[in-house]
Amino acid sequence: MRRLLLIARREYLAYVRTVGFWLSLIALPLVAVGSGFFVALMENSGEAREMAVLDLTGQAVGPAFARSLDDPGDIDVVAPPPELAGASDIDGADNVARGLVGEDGPLDAVVILTPGDGAVAARYWAARASDQDGEQAVSGALSELNRTQALVALGVDPATIDRIDQAEPAVTMLSPASASGGEVSLQDRLPGLIGFIVAMMLWSLILTGASILLNSVMEEKANRVLEVLLSSASATELLAGKILGVALVTLTVLLVWGGFGAAALSFAAQQGGDFAPALSGALAGLARDGLWLWLVGYFVGGYLMYAAVFAAIGSFCETPREAQTLIGPIMMVLIIPVFVLQFAMRDPDLAIVKTLSWVPFFTPFLMSARAPSGPPLYEMTGTLAVMVAFTVLIVWLAAKAFRAGALSTGKFDWRGIVGLVRGEGR
Repeated sequence: MRRLLLIARREYLAYVRTVGFWLSLIALPLVAVGSGFFVALMENSGEAREMAVLDLTGQAVGPAFARSLDDPGDIDVVAPPPELAGASDIDGADNVARGLVGEDGPLDAVVILTPGDGAVAARYWAARASDQDGEQAVSGALSELNRTQALVALGVDPATIDRIDQAEPAVTMLSPASASGGEVSLQDRLPGLIGFIVAMMLWSLILTGASILLNSVMEEKANRVLEVLLSSASATELLAGKILGVALVTLTVLLVWGGFGAAALSFAAQQGGDFAPALSGALAGLARDGLWLWLVGYFVGGYLMYAAVFAAIGSFCETPREAQTLIGPIMMVLIIPVFVLQFAMRDPDLAIVKTLSWVPFFTPFLMSARAPSGPPLYEMTGTLAVMVAFTVLIVWLAAKAFRAGALSTGKFDWRGIVGLVRGEGR
C-alpha cells in the first residue's frame, strides 16, 4: 500500500505542479462564461434586415403579412421602392427584386405576394442564398395569413381570430412524484438535468484524465522508466498508483470547478429569481434520498474501468501513432452513450435505453442520467453490480496486460494477451 500511495503521489504532483495544468483548469470556466457573454453580445448586436413586400394578389393582404413579419424582431419591413411598387406582373417584379437584393442593392430581401391555388403564395428574394431564417419567417407569416383568410371566408370575425391567437394555453403539470405531491416545479425537473451533467462530466473527464494516464504510461515506457519502477513495485501496485494519482488530479479539477459553480450559485441567489433556490432544493433532495451515493458509484466505477483500459493500452505503445490505432475502437464505444443520453433525458424508460443500461461500458453514463427519474431498485442494484464485476475483471486483465506491455519491446499482440489471460508465459 505504501508503494502504491507513493506512486499516486508522484503521478499527482507531476501534473499539479505545472503552470499549464492550472491555466487550463481556470481557462474552462472563463471560456464558458466568455462564450455565453459573446453569444449574448452577438444576438443583441445584430442589425435588422430591411425587407420590402410587394402585393400582386389584388386582395390588399400586404399590410397583414407585414405585421406578421414584425414578430421575429430582426426584420424591418420598409416601403417598396418606386421601381418595385410600379411592377405589375411577376416577371417584372422578379427583375426589379433581383437588382434590389444584388451585390450593390439597397435591400436585404424582397417578398412578392402572388395569388396561389386557393391561397396566397410568395416569392422570396434574399441577398444571401443561405438565408433560411428569413425563409422560415416568410413561411410562418404566410401560413398565418392564409389561415386568417380561410377563417374569414367561413364567416369568422377577424377580431375573434385575433383574440383566439392571443390566448395562450394554460397547462399545469401535476405528479404525485413531485416534491409537493402535486404541481411539478423547476425543482422537480432539475435532478434529471443534474444526472445528465454528471454523465457528461464523466465522459469529458474520461477523455481528459484517461488520456493523461495513457500519455504518462506511454512516455515512461518509451524512456524505459516503467521497467525501473517494476523492479521495485508490482504491476498491480504501479497500475493502481497511476490510476489513483490521475484520479486525484481529476478530483482537483472537480473541486475547483465546484468552487466556481458554488460562487456562481451564490451570486445568482443574491440576484433573486427562482433558479438558485430550486437548484439548492434539488441538490438537498438528492442528498436526502441518498441518490448521490448511486451517482458517485456509477461515476467512480466508470472512471476506474476506462482508466484501467487506457493505462493498459499505453503500456503497449511508445508513440502516439501506435496509441491512436488502439484508442479508435474505444472512442467509438464512448460516442454511443452521448447519442443515447438525449433519449434517456426525454424518456428514461425507453426500451433501448433500459437495455443499453445493462452494458457495462454504457452503464455509468446512462444510469447517471436515469437515476433521478426513479427506476426500479433492481435496475439500480443490478446495473451497478454488473458494472462493478466487469470493472474488477477489466482491472485484473489490465494489470496483466500492463506488466506484459511495460516489459515488451514489440507492438501490441492479441495472441500474447490471450496467452497471459490463460496463464501462459508466466
